[in-house]
Formats: sequence, structure tokens, C-alpha cells
Amino acid sequence: MTGPGVAWTTEVTRRRALTLIGAAGLAVVAAACADDGGGDTGTRTESGSSGGTGGSTTGGGSNASQVDCVLTPEMTEGPYYLEDMAVRRDIAEGRPGVPLQLELTVADASTCTPVPDLMVEIWHADAEGDYSGFGAGGSTTTFLRGGQPSDAQGVATFDTIYPGWYQGRAVHIHLKVHDGRAVHTTQLFFDQDLTDDVFTQAPYAGNSGGTTNAQDGIYGDGGAGTTLRMTPDGDGYVGRLVLGVQR
Repeated sequence: MTGPGVAWTTEVTRRRALTLIGAAGLAVVAAACADDGGGDTGTRTESGSSGGTGGSTTGGGSNASQVDCVLTPEMTEGPYYLEDMAVRRDIAEGRPGVPLQLELTVADASTCTPVPDLMVEIWHADAEGDYSGFGAGGSTTTFLRGGQPSDAQGVATFDTIYPGWYQGRAVHIHLKVHDGRAVHTTQLFFDQDLTDDVFTQAPYAGNSGGTTNAQDGIYGDGGAGTTLRMTPDGDGYVGRLVLGVQR
């Protein structure tokens, strides 16, 4: 799959990346791309500007000068964050699973204009529900973890896989946005019908029957506003969301 993000491959530590980015005075507020209510199983398609708070990302969310955004709450970091993630686009490291490209647009929450040069970090479980550095994934600390600076259009792009499920949590991706000082922390979710469909396939089928969005307390704190907008792409998906910051 291809996308507009910057394909950095250099192994740069998080601290070094934040030094390069500098401090921009980020306030701890998030914005998610508004849900237009269309589509099935989380596979809503992109459309033009809505002219209001509803609708999808203007112009597809990658090259537009303005995007639609709605404020959503922060969410807990969770127990699986590790310092010094590599700055890179491809975080899959060959882990088996349904391909997933993430196109995350960082925008000013007041003006809804894209914001470049903010560090976006993500980490999530593999298809079997394991995190690198913890439990069964403890032998390595790098798979399905990484960071990207938002580009000139405010976009950070990642190549990964659809996450797996583990006890007590719905399928999700952890996320942080940094500016060198302040941090916004949240979690990204998936449409439940789409997750149910993905989990009928290998290698997820052996780990099916997990916690649903409706059963997940963290999703209940604002997950509807941080649910990725998914579109099919080859044998996988592209997931998009706007992450607003107040500057």
C-alpha cells in the first residue's frame, strides 16, 4: 500500500527526534475526524468538505489546507509504552496479519489546519495479542512500535497490521503526540463489525471471541470519537483519523 506520509527509515531515538522537532507549545487536547455515519463495517469512503462539524476529511485528509475536526478526550496510556521508539514508517517487522496503513493527520483544533513537525508515536498488540517487550513478545522490544513526524500536510503514515485482541480490552492502537514538552495520549479503535470479520481470518481466528467495543471501559470514555475510518486497500485496509492539537 502507498500513502502520502514521509517514509523515514533511519533508526532515531524518540529523545533525538523530539530534540529535532523542538518545543511548539502543544496543549493537551485531541480532535478526531467527524463520523459521517456512512458505510458498513467501518469502511466509510472519503468525501469532500462537509462545510460543518460533520463529514469526512476535506479532500481525503492528506493534501488539504483545512480538515474537519471535533474535540475528543484523552485516554489512558496503558501499561505497554516503551521509551526510545524508532522513527520509521514500517513498524510491522514481518508480523503476520491483515495489512493496515494508518494515515493520521495532526491539525490545529481551533482552525482545523494541518500542523507539521509534531511527533506521532503508536504501539499495539500483534495478531495473537502480544506486545513487543512484554509477555510472549518480551524477547524483542521493537515490533509494532514506532514514531513519525507529521509532514508538511500534517500527516504521519504508518505501515502495520490490524491489531489482535487480549483479555479485557477491545482491539485498539495506543498513540501519543509530542511537541518536545507536552504530550497528548489517546487510543484508536476499530468498527466492531469490521473487527469481527477480520477475526474470522488467519492468524486472528485462533484468538477470536474477545472483548467488544461495547464491553471496553476505555472505549466508553470517548472511543466513538477516535474510531478509525477504514477503507479497503488490496488485501488490507487504510485507516484515517484527524488528531487535533490546541496551540
